[in-house]
Amino acid sequence: MTNSLSVSLSKTRQFHSDDERWAAIVDRDHSAVGEFVYCVTTTGVYCQPGCAARRPRRENVRFYTSCEDAENAGFRPCKRCRPKHAPLAARHVRSVVIACRLIETSEKLLDLDTLAQAAGMSKYYFHRVFKAVTGFTPRTYSAAHRANRIREELRSSRSVTDAIYDSGFNSTGSFYTQSSEILGMAPVTFRNGGVGETIRFAVGECSLGSILVAATVNGVCTIQLGDEPAALVRELDDQFSRAELVGGDKEFESLVAVVVGLIEDPVQGIDLPLDIRGTTFQRRIWEVLQEIPVGTTSSYSMIAERVGSPKAARAVALACASNPLAVAIPCHRVIRNNGSLGGYRWGVERKKALLSRETLPDFGSRSGLV
Repeated sequence: MTNSLSVSLSKTRQFHSDDERWAAIVDRDHSAVGEFVYCVTTTGVYCQPGCAARRPRRENVRFYTSCEDAENAGFRPCKRCRPKHAPLAARHVRSVVIACRLIETSEKLLDLDTLAQAAGMSKYYFHRVFKAVTGFTPRTYSAAHRANRIREELRSSRSVTDAIYDSGFNSTGSFYTQSSEILGMAPVTFRNGGVGETIRFAVGECSLGSILVAATVNGVCTIQLGDEPAALVRELDDQFSRAELVGGDKEFESLVAVVVGLIEDPVQGIDLPLDIRGTTFQRRIWEVLQEIPVGTTSSYSMIAERVGSPKAARAVALACASNPLAVAIPCHRVIRNNGSLGGYRWGVERKKALLSRETLPDFGSRSGLV
Protein backbone atom coordinates (compact mmCIF):
# COMPACT_ATOMS: atom_id res chain seq x y z
CA MET A 1 0.00 0.00 0.00
CA THR A 2 1.31 3.43 -0.88
CA ASN A 3 2.77 5.60 1.81
CA SER A 4 0.20 8.40 1.89
CA LEU A 5 2.51 10.91 3.49
CA SER A 6 5.30 10.50 0.95
CA VAL A 7 2.85 10.75 -1.92
CA SER A 8 1.32 13.85 -0.38
CA LEU A 9 4.63 15.68 -0.30
CA SER A 10 5.45 14.84 -3.88
CA LYS A 11 2.04 15.90 -5.14
CA THR A 12 1.69 19.18 -3.28
CA ARG A 13 3.85 20.80 -5.95
CA GLN A 14 1.53 19.90 -8.81
CA PHE A 15 -1.24 22.42 -9.47
CA HIS A 16 -2.41 21.79 -13.01
CA SER A 17 -5.97 23.11 -12.82
CA ASP A 18 -7.69 26.16 -11.39
CA ASP A 19 -9.66 23.90 -9.03
CA GLU A 20 -6.39 22.58 -7.55
CA ARG A 21 -5.01 26.12 -7.29
CA TRP A 22 -8.16 27.34 -5.57
CA ALA A 23 -8.01 24.41 -3.12
CA ALA A 24 -4.43 25.47 -2.25
CA ILE A 25 -5.67 28.99 -1.50
CA VAL A 26 -8.51 27.69 0.67
CA ASP A 27 -6.06 25.50 2.63
CA ARG A 28 -3.38 28.24 2.68
CA ASP A 29 -1.05 25.57 1.35
CA HIS A 30 2.48 26.95 1.68
CA SER A 31 3.84 24.16 -0.52
CA ALA A 32 2.16 25.96 -3.43
CA VAL A 33 4.27 29.10 -2.91
CA GLY A 34 6.29 29.73 -6.05
CA GLU A 35 4.02 27.57 -8.21
CA PHE A 36 1.57 30.35 -9.05
CA VAL A 37 0.13 33.63 -7.79
CA TYR A 38 -3.51 34.59 -7.56
CA CYS A 39 -4.99 37.97 -8.38
CA VAL A 40 -8.10 39.57 -6.87
CA THR A 41 -9.96 41.62 -9.44
CA THR A 42 -11.84 43.71 -6.84
CA THR A 43 -8.67 44.96 -5.14
CA GLY A 44 -6.17 44.83 -7.99
CA VAL A 45 -3.71 42.92 -5.76
CA TYR A 46 -1.92 39.63 -6.37
CA CYS A 47 -0.78 37.24 -3.60
CA GLN A 48 1.05 34.00 -2.90
CA PRO A 49 -1.18 30.94 -2.19
CA GLY A 50 -0.28 30.93 1.52
CA CYS A 51 -1.17 34.58 2.10
CA ALA A 52 -2.86 35.20 5.47
CA ALA A 53 -5.10 37.93 4.08
CA ARG A 54 -8.85 37.46 4.06
CA ARG A 55 -9.86 34.87 1.49
CA PRO A 56 -11.42 36.42 -1.64
CA ARG A 57 -14.52 35.19 -3.40
CA ARG A 58 -13.79 32.55 -6.01
CA GLU A 59 -15.39 34.48 -8.84
CA ASN A 60 -13.00 37.41 -8.20
CA VAL A 61 -9.82 35.33 -8.49
CA ARG A 62 -7.52 34.88 -11.48
CA PHE A 63 -4.37 32.76 -11.60
CA TYR A 64 -0.97 33.53 -13.13
CA THR A 65 2.21 31.50 -13.21
CA SER A 66 4.50 34.36 -12.13
CA CYS A 67 4.61 37.79 -10.52
CA GLU A 68 5.67 39.26 -13.85
CA ASP A 69 2.57 37.91 -15.61
CA ALA A 70 0.34 39.28 -12.85
CA GLU A 71 1.90 42.73 -13.07
CA ASN A 72 1.67 42.73 -16.86
CA ALA A 73 -2.05 42.12 -16.37
CA GLY A 74 -2.25 45.28 -14.25
CA PHE A 75 -2.11 43.85 -10.69
CA ARG A 76 0.18 45.06 -7.90
CA PRO A 77 1.92 42.90 -5.24
CA CYS A 78 0.31 42.32 -1.86
CA LYS A 79 2.08 44.22 0.93
CA ARG A 80 1.27 41.45 3.40
CA CYS A 81 2.71 38.33 1.74
CA ARG A 82 5.18 40.24 -0.50
CA PRO A 83 5.00 37.74 -3.39
CA LYS A 84 8.03 39.19 -5.21
CA HIS A 85 10.29 38.17 -2.33
CA ALA A 86 11.03 34.57 -1.39
CA PRO A 87 9.05 34.27 1.86
CA LEU A 88 10.34 32.41 4.89
CA ALA A 89 7.61 29.80 4.47
CA ALA A 90 8.84 28.96 0.97
CA ARG A 91 12.41 28.56 2.22
CA HIS A 92 11.13 26.28 4.95
CA VAL A 93 9.30 24.12 2.41
CA ARG A 94 12.43 23.75 0.31
CA SER A 95 14.48 22.76 3.38
CA VAL A 96 11.89 20.19 4.43
CA VAL A 97 11.77 18.73 0.92
CA ILE A 98 15.56 18.25 1.08
CA ALA A 99 15.19 16.40 4.38
CA CYS A 100 12.34 14.25 3.06
CA ARG A 101 14.30 13.21 0.01
CA LEU A 102 17.23 12.35 2.26
CA ILE A 103 14.97 10.13 4.36
CA GLU A 104 13.60 8.42 1.27
CA THR A 105 17.00 7.65 -0.26
CA SER A 106 18.90 6.66 2.87
CA GLU A 107 19.63 3.00 3.56
CA LYS A 108 19.28 3.55 7.31
CA LEU A 109 17.08 5.47 9.72
CA LEU A 110 18.54 8.99 10.04
CA ASP A 111 18.67 10.84 13.35
CA LEU A 112 17.39 14.36 13.94
CA ASP A 113 20.88 15.91 13.98
CA THR A 114 21.68 14.58 10.49
CA LEU A 115 18.41 15.80 9.01
CA ALA A 116 18.67 19.22 10.63
CA GLN A 117 22.23 19.65 9.35
CA ALA A 118 21.11 18.82 5.81
CA ALA A 119 18.35 21.44 6.12
CA GLY A 120 20.78 24.02 7.50
CA MET A 121 18.97 24.47 10.82
CA SER A 122 19.40 23.64 14.48
CA LYS A 123 17.71 20.37 15.35
CA TYR A 124 15.08 22.00 17.59
CA TYR A 125 14.16 24.65 15.00
CA PHE A 126 14.16 22.03 12.23
CA HIS A 127 11.79 19.82 14.25
CA ARG A 128 9.30 22.70 14.58
CA VAL A 129 9.60 23.68 10.93
CA PHE A 130 9.23 20.11 9.66
CA LYS A 131 6.04 19.57 11.65
CA ALA A 132 4.63 22.96 10.60
CA VAL A 133 5.19 22.18 6.91
CA THR A 134 4.16 18.52 6.78
CA GLY A 135 1.92 18.10 9.82
CA PHE A 136 4.21 15.28 11.00
CA THR A 137 7.36 15.02 13.08
CA PRO A 138 10.52 13.82 11.32
CA ARG A 139 10.26 10.54 13.26
CA THR A 140 6.67 9.96 12.12
CA TYR A 141 7.56 10.70 8.51
CA SER A 142 10.57 8.36 8.69
CA ALA A 143 8.45 5.59 10.21
CA ALA A 144 5.78 6.00 7.52
CA HIS A 145 8.35 5.86 4.76
CA ARG A 146 10.02 2.80 6.26
CA ALA A 147 6.64 1.07 6.58
CA ASN A 148 6.04 1.66 2.89
CA ARG A 149 9.51 0.39 2.08
CA ILE A 150 9.09 -2.85 4.04
CA ARG A 151 5.95 -3.56 2.01
CA GLU A 152 7.86 -3.11 -1.22
CA GLU A 153 10.81 -5.19 0.00
CA LEU A 154 8.57 -8.03 1.19
CA ARG A 155 7.16 -8.32 -2.31
CA SER A 156 10.56 -8.43 -4.04
CA SER A 157 13.22 -9.71 -1.61
CA ARG A 158 14.41 -13.31 -1.49
CA SER A 159 13.40 -13.69 2.15
CA VAL A 160 11.58 -11.88 4.95
CA THR A 161 14.90 -11.36 6.73
CA ASP A 162 16.44 -9.68 3.67
CA ALA A 163 13.39 -7.43 3.38
CA ILE A 164 13.67 -6.39 7.03
CA TYR A 165 17.30 -5.31 6.79
CA ASP A 166 16.97 -3.82 3.30
CA SER A 167 14.15 -1.56 4.49
CA GLY A 168 16.27 -0.04 7.27
CA PHE A 169 15.43 -2.06 10.38
CA ASN A 170 18.55 -2.79 12.43
CA SER A 171 17.23 -6.11 13.74
CA THR A 172 14.47 -8.60 13.07
CA GLY A 173 13.28 -8.20 16.65
CA SER A 174 12.63 -4.48 16.27
CA PHE A 175 10.55 -5.17 13.17
CA TYR A 176 8.49 -8.04 14.54
CA THR A 177 7.41 -5.98 17.55
CA GLN A 178 5.75 -3.59 15.07
CA SER A 179 4.87 -5.95 12.21
CA SER A 180 1.17 -6.40 12.99
CA GLU A 181 0.65 -2.65 13.28
CA ILE A 182 2.59 -1.92 10.08
CA LEU A 183 1.22 -4.69 7.85
CA GLY A 184 -2.06 -5.72 9.46
CA MET A 185 -0.99 -9.37 9.15
CA ALA A 186 2.02 -11.66 9.57
CA PRO A 187 5.01 -10.71 7.36
CA VAL A 188 5.03 -14.10 5.61
CA THR A 189 1.32 -13.80 4.88
CA PHE A 190 1.82 -10.32 3.42
CA ARG A 191 4.81 -11.46 1.37
CA ASN A 192 2.87 -14.36 -0.12
CA GLY A 193 -0.11 -12.27 -1.15
CA GLY A 194 -2.34 -13.61 1.60
CA VAL A 195 -1.41 -17.26 1.19
CA GLY A 196 -2.91 -19.34 3.98
CA GLU A 197 -5.81 -16.93 4.51
CA THR A 198 -9.38 -17.81 3.70
CA ILE A 199 -11.48 -14.90 2.54
CA ARG A 200 -15.21 -15.34 2.15
CA PHE A 201 -17.03 -12.99 -0.17
CA ALA A 202 -20.33 -12.37 -1.86
CA VAL A 203 -21.59 -9.95 -4.49
CA GLY A 204 -24.97 -8.28 -4.49
CA GLU A 205 -26.87 -5.37 -5.97
CA CYS A 206 -28.07 -2.14 -4.45
CA SER A 207 -29.39 1.17 -5.70
CA LEU A 208 -25.80 2.39 -6.20
CA GLY A 209 -24.87 -0.54 -8.43
CA SER A 210 -22.96 -3.72 -7.61
CA ILE A 211 -21.48 -4.32 -4.16
CA LEU A 212 -18.87 -6.82 -2.95
CA VAL A 213 -18.35 -7.69 0.71
CA ALA A 214 -15.38 -9.83 1.83
CA ALA A 215 -14.24 -10.95 5.26
CA THR A 216 -11.46 -12.83 7.02
CA VAL A 217 -11.87 -14.68 10.30
CA ASN A 218 -11.24 -11.33 12.02
CA GLY A 219 -14.00 -9.37 10.32
CA VAL A 220 -15.08 -7.59 7.15
CA CYS A 221 -11.94 -6.52 5.25
CA THR A 222 -13.41 -5.13 2.03
CA ILE A 223 -16.59 -3.40 0.90
CA GLN A 224 -16.42 -2.29 -2.72
CA LEU A 225 -18.92 -0.54 -4.98
CA GLY A 226 -18.90 -0.67 -8.77
CA ASP A 227 -20.77 -1.16 -12.01
CA GLU A 228 -19.73 -4.72 -12.87
CA PRO A 229 -19.76 -7.64 -10.37
CA ALA A 230 -17.00 -9.44 -12.29
CA ALA A 231 -14.73 -6.40 -12.05
CA LEU A 232 -15.20 -6.28 -8.28
CA VAL A 233 -14.26 -9.95 -7.95
CA ARG A 234 -11.14 -9.42 -10.10
CA GLU A 235 -10.10 -6.52 -7.88
CA LEU A 236 -10.49 -8.70 -4.80
CA ASP A 237 -8.44 -11.44 -6.45
CA ASP A 238 -5.68 -8.95 -7.28
CA GLN A 239 -5.66 -7.66 -3.71
CA PHE A 240 -5.40 -11.14 -2.17
CA SER A 241 -3.73 -12.97 -5.02
CA ARG A 242 -2.74 -16.06 -3.07
CA ALA A 243 -5.49 -16.27 -0.49
CA GLU A 244 -8.29 -18.82 -0.78
CA LEU A 245 -11.38 -16.93 -1.94
CA VAL A 246 -14.64 -18.63 -1.05
CA GLY A 247 -17.83 -17.33 -2.67
CA GLY A 248 -21.41 -18.43 -2.97
CA ASP A 249 -21.87 -18.99 0.76
CA LYS A 250 -25.60 -18.48 1.47
CA GLU A 251 -24.95 -17.65 5.11
CA PHE A 252 -22.35 -15.06 4.15
CA GLU A 253 -24.68 -13.50 1.60
CA SER A 254 -26.81 -12.32 4.52
CA LEU A 255 -23.90 -10.08 5.45
CA VAL A 256 -24.18 -8.36 2.09
CA ALA A 257 -27.84 -7.70 2.90
CA VAL A 258 -26.78 -5.95 6.10
CA VAL A 259 -24.39 -3.68 4.19
CA VAL A 260 -27.00 -2.98 1.51
CA GLY A 261 -29.38 -2.05 4.30
CA LEU A 262 -26.85 0.50 5.54
CA ILE A 263 -26.65 2.04 2.07
CA GLU A 264 -30.40 2.24 1.61
CA ASP A 265 -31.14 3.38 5.18
CA PRO A 266 -27.97 4.88 6.72
CA VAL A 267 -29.76 6.00 9.88
CA GLN A 268 -29.97 2.39 11.07
CA GLY A 269 -26.16 2.20 11.42
CA ILE A 270 -23.99 -0.88 11.19
CA ASP A 271 -22.40 -3.05 13.86
CA LEU A 272 -20.01 -5.47 12.18
CA PRO A 273 -16.53 -6.66 13.16
CA LEU A 274 -14.00 -5.06 10.82
CA ASP A 275 -10.56 -6.30 9.78
CA ILE A 276 -8.99 -2.93 8.95
CA ARG A 277 -5.60 -3.07 7.25
CA GLY A 278 -3.49 -0.05 6.47
CA THR A 279 -0.62 2.12 7.64
CA THR A 280 -0.66 3.64 11.11
CA PHE A 281 -1.58 7.02 9.67
CA GLN A 282 -4.38 5.60 7.51
CA ARG A 283 -5.92 3.76 10.46
CA ARG A 284 -5.81 6.94 12.55
CA ILE A 285 -7.74 8.74 9.82
CA TRP A 286 -10.23 5.92 9.35
CA GLU A 287 -10.94 5.77 13.09
CA VAL A 288 -11.84 9.46 13.07
CA LEU A 289 -14.06 8.98 10.01
CA GLN A 290 -16.06 6.37 11.90
CA GLU A 291 -16.85 9.01 14.52
CA ILE A 292 -18.64 11.31 12.04
CA PRO A 293 -22.37 10.96 12.79
CA VAL A 294 -24.95 10.17 10.12
CA GLY A 295 -26.31 13.34 8.54
CA THR A 296 -23.20 15.43 9.16
CA THR A 297 -19.99 16.13 7.31
CA SER A 298 -16.44 17.13 8.08
CA SER A 299 -13.61 18.56 5.96
CA TYR A 300 -10.19 17.19 5.11
CA SER A 301 -8.53 19.96 7.13
CA MET A 302 -10.75 19.31 10.17
CA ILE A 303 -9.84 15.63 10.10
CA ALA A 304 -6.16 16.58 9.88
CA GLU A 305 -6.53 18.79 12.94
CA ARG A 306 -8.37 16.04 14.80
CA VAL A 307 -5.44 13.63 14.40
CA GLY A 308 -2.93 16.31 15.42
CA SER A 309 -1.56 17.03 11.92
CA PRO A 310 -3.27 20.27 10.84
CA LYS A 311 -1.13 20.70 7.71
CA ALA A 312 -1.86 17.20 6.40
CA ALA A 313 -5.20 17.80 4.64
CA ARG A 314 -3.88 16.33 1.39
CA ALA A 315 -2.58 13.25 3.19
CA VAL A 316 -6.05 12.86 4.72
CA ALA A 317 -7.57 13.00 1.23
CA LEU A 318 -5.21 10.23 0.11
CA ALA A 319 -6.15 8.12 3.14
CA CYS A 320 -9.82 8.57 2.22
CA ALA A 321 -9.04 7.49 -1.34
CA SER A 322 -7.39 4.32 0.03
CA ASN A 323 -10.33 3.39 2.25
CA PRO A 324 -11.12 -0.33 1.63
CA LEU A 325 -14.50 -0.31 3.39
CA ALA A 326 -17.14 1.78 1.66
CA VAL A 327 -19.89 3.11 3.98
CA ALA A 328 -18.55 1.17 6.98
CA ILE A 329 -15.75 3.74 7.10
CA PRO A 330 -17.79 6.74 5.92
CA CYS A 331 -15.24 8.68 3.88
CA HIS A 332 -18.18 9.99 1.83
CA ARG A 333 -18.87 12.36 4.74
CA VAL A 334 -15.61 14.22 4.16
CA ILE A 335 -15.80 17.23 1.84
CA ARG A 336 -13.70 20.25 0.93
CA ASN A 337 -13.48 23.41 3.02
CA ASN A 338 -15.45 25.35 0.43
CA GLY A 339 -18.38 22.93 0.69
CA SER A 340 -17.80 21.12 -2.61
CA LEU A 341 -17.93 17.34 -2.58
CA GLY A 342 -14.31 16.60 -3.52
CA GLY A 343 -13.43 13.14 -4.80
CA TYR A 344 -14.67 9.67 -3.92
CA ARG A 345 -13.07 6.31 -4.61
CA TRP A 346 -16.30 4.85 -5.92
CA GLY A 347 -17.46 7.88 -7.90
CA VAL A 348 -18.68 11.34 -6.95
CA GLU A 349 -22.26 10.53 -8.00
CA ARG A 350 -22.35 7.73 -5.42
CA LYS A 351 -20.97 10.11 -2.80
CA LYS A 352 -23.68 12.62 -3.64
CA ALA A 353 -26.35 9.92 -3.41
CA LEU A 354 -25.10 8.69 -0.03
CA LEU A 355 -25.08 12.20 1.43
CA SER A 356 -28.51 12.88 0.00
CA ARG A 357 -29.87 9.81 1.78
CA GLU A 358 -28.44 11.11 5.02
CA THR A 359 -30.78 14.10 4.58
CA LEU A 360 -28.16 16.79 4.14
CA PRO A 361 -30.01 19.76 2.59
CA ASP A 362 -26.75 21.58 1.83
CA PHE A 363 -23.46 19.69 1.57
CA GLY A 364 -20.97 21.05 4.09
CA SER A 365 -23.52 23.06 6.04
CA ARG A 366 -23.26 20.90 9.14
CA SER A 367 -20.17 19.39 10.65
CA GLY A 368 -20.02 16.38 12.92
CA LEU A 369 -16.45 17.04 14.10
CA VAL A 370 -15.62 20.30 15.79
